Amino acid sequence: MQFKEIIGQSEVKKQLISACKSGRISHAQLFLGPEGTGNLALAIAYGQYINCLAPTDDDSCGTCYCCIKYQKLIHPDLHFSFPTIPQKAGEKAQSSPFLPQWRKALIQNPYLTYSEWMVAIEAENKQGNISAAECHDIILRLSLANFEAKYKVLILWLPEFLKNEGNILLKIIEEPPQNTVFILVAHQIDKVIPTILSRTQLVKIPIIETEPLADFLTINQGLTPDLAHSIALLSNGNYPESLRLLDAEVSVNEHLFKDFMRISYAADGVKLSAWVDTIAGLGREKQKDFITYSLHLLRECFLFRFGSAAMLRLKGSEKEFVEKFSPFIVEQNIAEISKVLSESSYYIERNANPRITFHCAGIELARFLQIGKKGKK
Repeated sequence: MQFKEIIGQSEVKKQLISACKSGRISHAQLFLGPEGTGNLALAIAYGQYINCLAPTDDDSCGTCYCCIKYQKLIHPDLHFSFPTIPQKAGEKAQSSPFLPQWRKALIQNPYLTYSEWMVAIEAENKQGNISAAECHDIILRLSLANFEAKYKVLILWLPEFLKNEGNILLKIIEEPPQNTVFILVAHQIDKVIPTILSRTQLVKIPIIETEPLADFLTINQGLTPDLAHSIALLSNGNYPESLRLLDAEVSVNEHLFKDFMRISYAADGVKLSAWVDTIAGLGREKQKDFITYSLHLLRECFLFRFGSAAMLRLKGSEKEFVEKFSPFIVEQNIAEISKVLSESSYYIERNANPRITFHCAGIELARFLQIGKKGKK
């Protein structure tokens, strides 16, 4: 994995390369960023760069034997640890047996998500885990001498799954063998145990910028620039989410959203029932896409009401609707409306009845939109 293969993140790339050039390679780092921002891909590209035999000013060479092995994720001094499930009843979850699936999944998609990984290993309803046995295996692997690279690199994906067992790793994280680099890749800092967090150098990975993501979608997915821009905005800098949104019709979501807001605003129970029947027939993923889209447009309404330049990102019918509807989205109701929609997404994710979920949401929205109606007067 080379830095040039990663979407956007130019500032983070510069920061990592600068640290390498100045010899300031921390032995324990935490790459923290929301899901879909590429922090796992960045960790691999960083490991490849610090071990490249002929690095350039802005990337690894991609052609030396070290880079070639990194590209295939088979370098003997590159180690991975990640959430897994026990292969058999009574066994402890460990990464090593799943390395073939891991390499295949990661090569196919460097922006791999936790849910996609659980599907890849056929976890079904089982919860992934990083066990005490895995922690002891990490210590064993890192106790071995380097085979051929300058740095031995261990990438621990999702340390959020390390509970108290993570304390087993404290000594080796704090005092690793010479030329060993720990890279922890996390999405939620509040779920990383404090004892590990305090022993790592934080590298913050922001969401992917809209324009680089839109350009990437245009080139690699064959989208028109306008559609790529809309998808990039809706995904909020999350590349896997942008791919998922490609399966949804943005125009359909726009139509559904406008109808939902108008019906809720008018508190029309008959039309609400008909609208609920429509969205209930779309399927869970499209229902979640609709809620994502709704939260996005509500945010734009709120920003436009207070004169934000962010409104310039919208075009055509979306812009016209936001201009007309924004007076009803005020400080007194935006948080509650967003909460109603976010909770609806939570319920849909957990297989709640969509008719009940969206009907209740419509009733709640009708109440909160009345606040906006009074504010407009």
